[in-house]
Amino acid sequence: MPTVECDPDEARGRLEAAGVSVSPGNTDHERWRAERGDASAVAYDGKVVVQGSRPTDLLALIQPKGGRAHVYFDGASRGNPGPAAIGWAIVTSNGIVAEGSKRIGETTNNRAEYEALVEALSVAEEYGYDEVDVRGDSQLVVKQVRGEWKTNDPGLRERRVKAREHLSTFDRWSLEHVPREINDRADSLANEALDDA
Repeated sequence: MPTVECDPDEARGRLEAAGVSVSPGNTDHERWRAERGDASAVAYDGKVVVQGSRPTDLLALIQPKGGRAHVYFDGASRGNPGPAAIGWAIVTSNGIVAEGSKRIGETTNNRAEYEALVEALSVAEEYGYDEVDVRGDSQLVVKQVRGEWKTNDPGLRERRVKAREHLSTFDRWSLEHVPREINDRADSLANEALDDA
């Protein structure tokens, strides 16, 4: 059960601005309650507790904008080129704030990795984070985006530019190559999307 330390009135305002219906609390200690998707939130003095099978359905709306997040990304292609999918997860001190995956048609593994990075950064932008520490298990993508390796393929070069544009919107960012086991959640999401096809 993630707990977000925040001003409950400001959190309520963010929920209502996003079209989420907010109702009065059930007890004297509850300030208000809200539900969206498979998540429910209960506000108390100085904090909001989020429950349900998918707390991420509400967490990003409740948290104050700004702050720092860890962003994990992975792309997968079976056949290289072949059927491909992406997976990503955004993690803060409250746990997984958001995650997602989807099929992206047929492409190479490297292009799928870039698509995953761009998608993950786009979501982190929407959530309003100031700082992101981005992690992926594609050494090629990490080193190309950081400018350590050349990007000769025109399709990858275009994706590299798009990734750099997204990174430039954050006050601070880092991009690191990590072993697959550290990138396990994003990897699993990408492969599940391929398996579900």
